[in-house]
Amino acid sequence: MSKESLFAISLFPYLGFLWFLTRSGQTPRLALIGFYLTLLFVAVTIPAGIYAKVAYEANLADIDWLHGGAEFFLTLSNIFVVLGFRQAVVEKQRSLP
Repeated sequence: MSKESLFAISLFPYLGFLWFLTRSGQTPRLALIGFYLTLLFVAVTIPAGIYAKVAYEANLADIDWLHGGAEFFLTLSNIFVVLGFRQAVVEKQRSLP
């Protein structure tokens, strides 16, 4: 199985994860936004990878400015997840006696 096929198939479990996470209603909103932003990372990475192949005849990882631009969205999603869970922990600590 090619890495591209594996990547495409891996989206289905992640979408299921998002569905259950959203439905549970227990995930901090900011963290949930971060998990959804991971899909934005995927949406940006795919065309960036195609552009790297067509324009530079190279892998995305070999074109620093393009790879860094795509990875920014992963960093952004991670920041939202961390801040969301941090906010939930702080709120929980405040509610304790």
